[in-house]
Amino acid sequence: MKAEYLANTTLATLLDPTATVWQQAVATTIPLTGTPAAMQPTAAIRNSWADRPIGATSELSVASLHNGVELAFLLRWQSANPTMDNGDNSVFPDGAAVALPLVENAPLMTMGAPGAGLDIWFWRADQGDTGREISAEGPGSTETLNTDRIHSKSQWQGGTWSVVIARSFAGSVIARSLAGSGHDQTLALSPGETTQCGFAIWQGANEERGGIKSYSADWLELQLAGRR
Repeated sequence: MKAEYLANTTLATLLDPTATVWQQAVATTIPLTGTPAAMQPTAAIRNSWADRPIGATSELSVASLHNGVELAFLLRWQSANPTMDNGDNSVFPDGAAVALPLVENAPLMTMGAPGAGLDIWFWRADQGDTGREISAEGPGSTETLNTDRIHSKSQWQGGTWSVVIARSFAGSVIARSLAGSGHDQTLALSPGETTQCGFAIWQGANEERGGIKSYSADWLELQLAGRR
């Protein structure tokens, strides 16, 4: 897939899932699969989901644009019964994430591995337009890096979520190795380059949270169109 370059387009415009610019973007339909119960980080989770279907979302539409400063993804998926809050912690909000590998072909199924981490841009329905940037190096290793670099905006209408998740190209994220290797890994994003991306969706109505989710089983190549 390709993140097209749109000069003189503001972040506010990119964040609007109803903006005309997104009608010009080429969307890619991505099949999703449920994360295996056997890959979950604790025995309690593995046992409780052993005989339950994981992954209520079977496909996702993704388009990407950038303005030379910010990179944005528009994610659309079917959600007949959206969960937009966590009530008294007895229900689970819908969520979505964009994952980019810090090392080429880092394992996506396991949320990375020691020394081969992921940079994750995360949105959750109960947190409004506040996103989170997360690092991970394997099951159960997620760590929030910050809550101010990820921008998001969402709309649920007619059984479909439309969510934009964006982040600036500037100031490459530094994700500390969670395996205690003593070094930092740097993810650099620049217009004109090619990287990889993956995606995950959580359906709260299916009690999906944490490692229980739908995800794109393979990395997709993402071309970041150069400035013209």
